[in-house]
Amino acid sequence: MSFIEVAEDHDFSYQNLPYGIFSTASNPTPRIGVAIGDWVLDVTAVKHLFSPELAEKCIEGQTTLNALMGAGRPAWTEFRNTLKKILSKDDPSLQNNAGLRASALIQNTEVIMHLPAQIGDYTDFYSSRNHATNVGTMFRGKDNALQPNWLHLPVGYHGRASSVVLSGTPIRRPTGQILPSPTATTPVFSPCKLMDFELEMGFFVGPGNDFGEPIKMGDAADHIFGMVLMNDWSARDIQKWEYVPLGPFNAKNFGTTISPWVVTMDALAPFRLPLEPKVDPEPLPYLVEKDSYQFDIKLFTAIRGENMTKPEIVASSNFKYMYWSPRQQLVHHSVTGCNMRPGDLLGSGTISGTEPHEYGSLLELCWKGTKEVKLGESGEIRKFLKDGDDVIMTGYAQGMGYRVGFGTCAGKVAP
Repeated sequence: MSFIEVAEDHDFSYQNLPYGIFSTASNPTPRIGVAIGDWVLDVTAVKHLFSPELAEKCIEGQTTLNALMGAGRPAWTEFRNTLKKILSKDDPSLQNNAGLRASALIQNTEVIMHLPAQIGDYTDFYSSRNHATNVGTMFRGKDNALQPNWLHLPVGYHGRASSVVLSGTPIRRPTGQILPSPTATTPVFSPCKLMDFELEMGFFVGPGNDFGEPIKMGDAADHIFGMVLMNDWSARDIQKWEYVPLGPFNAKNFGTTISPWVVTMDALAPFRLPLEPKVDPEPLPYLVEKDSYQFDIKLFTAIRGENMTKPEIVASSNFKYMYWSPRQQLVHHSVTGCNMRPGDLLGSGTISGTEPHEYGSLLELCWKGTKEVKLGESGEIRKFLKDGDDVIMTGYAQGMGYRVGFGTCAGKVAP
């Protein structure tokens, strides 16, 4: 255990220790931090407690996590083990050094968070069977809900890395071409009227692969650094008009929000849930996992309108509902020889459960506008997002007496 007290229901337990990039008013240089309880450990201030090789390669002068991401699993293990030792109640290095504690431990209210990585490329998948079935049923009917390829490969598209933003960044309502009525065949130029959230998670790529050399399933876990919460905002009416024949474009490129703290796969390992192998149909050999699993991560989406005093939860889901796993997504992405790079971001796709309250988008919750979504006891209702709405996503894995959480992924709709 740590000498720093952490409440049992706090996201940032000693068992978690997520990584982020922060600065302060007194020191505006972005640098690596580790969250524990209500504190942030300035890793630069304790770099002398790491091995010289690790400090030089992954800590000194680093304003993103890219170097650590690319360093690979042995470095990740050493980095995490050193942190656990530094923060342990059994180690005096930091605990008994008042001067070092004063410079290295910063209240989380005093830090300014930054994007954790220089994101070179961003890809979003469509890997929840429940979500894909719901959307397909709305637009094509129950008997033709899934496209013929969906059960054979992780469907995805290339997103826009430049518009991935940090939690707390306002998201402007996009303007584009929409059809003014259900029977119209000619578009008009208009602000989006059907703006939506998508409850997702994303993972950061660690070491990349050489151009032309696919990542094999047996190696895939060593190429996945950690996970964040993600809201892949969507303009449903813009998407409806533009998506044929090449899929989403302007409907998805105006903003993707992520949480600032990256939770490592080592921290999530205790929350693996074994899955039955996919057999109907069985994937092609390159996508077969010998140890198929997902993670038991509870996920929540809340909305707070401008006239509301507190956010109200509209959806509660779980990452365990994903059909295709992060490893399968990464392997499929690189099977052509596409070279992945440290800091690349891959989105899970909207995460929906089997019950209506577990749906990961307003499109599903309002069932394409045919139902109203009540915002708790506030008296407000929604079908799609209004200007001024705060969308707040949270998530955590629950251990015995501790949590491994992700903090918040939040954004307000701006006109």
